[in-house]
Amino acid sequence: MEKSLHLELTASSLDTLLLDPLPPEVRQRLLRFVLSDRDEVLLPLEQVTEVLHIDPVDILPIPEMPGYVLGIGNWRGEMLWLIDLNHFIGFPGSPFHAQACSYFTVLVVQINHAFVGIRVLQVKDIELHNLQQLQPVVAGLFSPNLLPLVLGVLPESCDAVLNLQAIVQYPLWNRYPKKGV
Repeated sequence: MEKSLHLELTASSLDTLLLDPLPPEVRQRLLRFVLSDRDEVLLPLEQVTEVLHIDPVDILPIPEMPGYVLGIGNWRGEMLWLIDLNHFIGFPGSPFHAQACSYFTVLVVQINHAFVGIRVLQVKDIELHNLQQLQPVVAGLFSPNLLPLVLGVLPESCDAVLNLQAIVQYPLWNRYPKKGV
């Protein structure tokens, strides 16, 4: 009798110790980077292939291209078109001269089966956020030139989440030939 009581206690004790399974993770990893002196934005990490540091002297400028096209760099033995994101969306341009900075921070993203380097001022961190909670953008919250790239806004922080895939539909980009993109 003592043995059966011990077995019952063990079985019932185990039932109380069983935990509910963890809910599936709905948050996605987002890369936070500096867009301007006072603005930071987020980008789904799945859109980023690599983060590089490129010496400006290693960039081959291309004549007759819009000002936001920095030129071409070498990435894994391939040509990589480099775009200055701040200049692209109409923010004050960042210095391109080799004396101005020792390297550029570049996010390598794939757009329409081609890799493009997007120059940003600084990469900050990787964060977890639930993109199902994104809110539509309120007019006046961001620069009108940035709006076509904004996927939505996080409700708790009002941080913009960008979709760099939208660059190919961007109005300014469509004014120029899409060499390499």
